[in-house]
Amino acid sequence: MNEVQFIQETTYARWFRQVWHLIWRELRDYLRDWRILFPIFALTLLFPLVMRFVTGYLESSFYERWGAEGVTARLLPLMLLLVGFVPVSISLVIALESFVGEKERMSLEPLLATPLSDLQLYLGKMVAALALPLMAGTVGIAFYLFILPIEARPAPLTLFQVFLLTMGKALVMVSAAVIVSSQTTSVRAANLLASFIIVPVSLLLQQESLILLQSGNQVLWYILLFLLVANVMLVRMGIRLFNREELLGREIDELNLRSAWRMFRRHFTWERWFFGRPPERLPRLLRWLSTWTGLYLRDIPRVLARSYLALALVLVSLAGAVWVGWEVAIRFQLPAQYIPLDQVTEETFRQASTISWLPAFTIWGVLKNNVRSLTLAAILGTFSFGSLAIILLMAPVAIIAYAAFQVAWAGYDPLTFVLTFVMPHGVLEMPAAIIATALAVRLGATFIAPPRGLTVGEGWIQALADFIKVFLAVVVPLLALAAAVEVFLTPAIVLAVYGR
Repeated sequence: MNEVQFIQETTYARWFRQVWHLIWRELRDYLRDWRILFPIFALTLLFPLVMRFVTGYLESSFYERWGAEGVTARLLPLMLLLVGFVPVSISLVIALESFVGEKERMSLEPLLATPLSDLQLYLGKMVAALALPLMAGTVGIAFYLFILPIEARPAPLTLFQVFLLTMGKALVMVSAAVIVSSQTTSVRAANLLASFIIVPVSLLLQQESLILLQSGNQVLWYILLFLLVANVMLVRMGIRLFNREELLGREIDELNLRSAWRMFRRHFTWERWFFGRPPERLPRLLRWLSTWTGLYLRDIPRVLARSYLALALVLVSLAGAVWVGWEVAIRFQLPAQYIPLDQVTEETFRQASTISWLPAFTIWGVLKNNVRSLTLAAILGTFSFGSLAIILLMAPVAIIAYAAFQVAWAGYDPLTFVLTFVMPHGVLEMPAAIIATALAVRLGATFIAPPRGLTVGEGWIQALADFIKVFLAVVVPLLALAAAVEVFLTPAIVLAVYGR
């Protein structure tokens, strides 16, 4: 081992040793406070007894009366998930006060004055806050298995799934709670914001119960993958947002609407482009055009350049949507008689185009439906780190891919099908949808990784201004042209190729 390698290993060892000292310091504080330990582990041991009583009562009365004995086996994993979730949600208070609690106790400033880096402080606090919830969830599951009869215990694979899902929920909840603790100024505010953590995870637990009753345990692997991805995003978000100077300097959370409006106006406006000449020497018409040339030739390209990562993510997701359509088409192949493309008439085309959420196959009806869908994608993208916006765009692309593959297996040319049914209006509609979805992804991704030099609020206001500006100036005009083409030109092309 040379001298450089020795120095590097010594540096890494010192780095992890400092983090471990912080973790051990936090754990000592938790373990010697009986007011924290007693309610957590009392409920950890009490709740499995309650669940065992409920299960026994259902077995002896409801199931025997209605003849649904098989439901017990399906409900057992759900009982284990509940037994693990309750102590984790109760012990979430430890993570909620990890930073803001120390600030109220006047012990945060000496901690932040240590030579530990921001990453070491954040990771040490998060791991320490995670220890008790993980321990409580594991003890709850183990105690519930202990009081169950041996013949009623689940299979090892099911137990492994339940354990991983409990750990995944604990990771997500603690990661989110540490972010809340580092961004609030009082324990009261952190406890109020905890509902935004517990409620979504509780809804996820309800969905897991429906999946267990309807589809069995295999779908739980996908939920586990979702939890792992969400945890990675939350940890990245917490590390990116953590700032010790801001944590010490912020005294009270204040919502300044006037300042936010001024910031929005600054990002929403753009510079004029005077064709390289002084504005006073230009005719009035060119001075008026300078406003729009500055928007379309300078400002919008800059917005798209700021959104290049989101655009790349959307394009990769669309490729994934095509693959999903292919996989579904392989599993659910339709007979050829269900694809009568050689019998298309104008009436059948309009009936097929008028779907349930489209009020009428008119320019206004198509435009309103597309604008509503992309606006909903932006709203959902804000609350899902951009993921739901991408999913809403992937769905119609996957349906088109599914239809194209079905058409190919029915003996028709899939390229001709796409060129006639999709491409006439799709050449305008798809770029508009891709741009709007990419900007919606930015609205959600700003919470994870705000732009350099901007806070989370400033970055989100910039993303919102960019979305509204490009949506009104580019997306809506493209969608209006696409709606006109879809109503008047696409049916004519389809009838010319497939009509009779």
